[in-house]
Amino acid sequence: MLIRDTNFIDLPVFIKGKVRDVYEVGKDMLLMVATDRISAFDVVFDDLIPDKGCVLTGISEFWFDYCKDIIGNHLVTTDVSEYPMGLSKFKEELKGRSMLVKRVKMVEAECIVRGYLEGSGLKDYKATGEISGIKLPAGLRQADRLPEPIFTPSTKAKEGHDINVSYEYVKEQIGEELASELKEKSIALYKKASEYALSKGIILADTKFEFGMLDGRLVVADEMFTPDSSRFWELSDYEPGRAQKSFDKQYLREYLETLDWDKRPPAPKLPAEVIEKTRAKYIEAYERIIGKKYTV
Repeated sequence: MLIRDTNFIDLPVFIKGKVRDVYEVGKDMLLMVATDRISAFDVVFDDLIPDKGCVLTGISEFWFDYCKDIIGNHLVTTDVSEYPMGLSKFKEELKGRSMLVKRVKMVEAECIVRGYLEGSGLKDYKATGEISGIKLPAGLRQADRLPEPIFTPSTKAKEGHDINVSYEYVKEQIGEELASELKEKSIALYKKASEYALSKGIILADTKFEFGMLDGRLVVADEMFTPDSSRFWELSDYEPGRAQKSFDKQYLREYLETLDWDKRPPAPKLPAEVIEKTRAKYIEAYERIIGKKYTV
């Protein structure tokens, strides 16, 4: 079942993002629904990617459990039959693509960890030899592994691209104690997940997290190590100095770069082949990470 929007849910809207629609479930919980929408270059496309919402939810659920020894999370359940407020009547629409979560006070920072040189980090490095104020060795190539994973936060932009900032900037904004915990937990999560991914033949190049406060403690929220929030590369094909074979949205971005499109709305129509190949990338990521066949 393809889901573009969730207007069938008769609950107060908390927020509607590029991919997820979030609803208020009483005072203490939220319902997060991952649609099959896809965005690239901060533009949401009219075309849907079949199964995408279920893949994102399943992968996040796996990682929330796998990493719970490092930090808690906001997940209550993904079992629709356990949802309150009459939501179980939408079982077919919500099955596999939704999470009932605890409501947390989000920390205003995007927490990015990079283990390899790519994306906006590569651009910053080429321009300054640094990423987020962190000096890196000279002569690094695209996709080179960094000496150590680095914490490179960004501001959370309400519109447009997030902006890379320094760790010092984050400390000034939210305080040294919380900033230090964000950095420590982010790097610990990245290290644990990247080791697991390598055992599956996948390089976790970089990732981003969102955190929140729940009952006075820091928890990880939103999504975790998904193809929308991370770069996954094929280990057997890894070769620094060029773009890598990926299991994320990079395939779609590379296709879009071949078009005469200014990366502003409206988004171009996607060919059936691009939709199917993008879907296949997401499903392959699911199956490689979780270690089981994806079933609808």
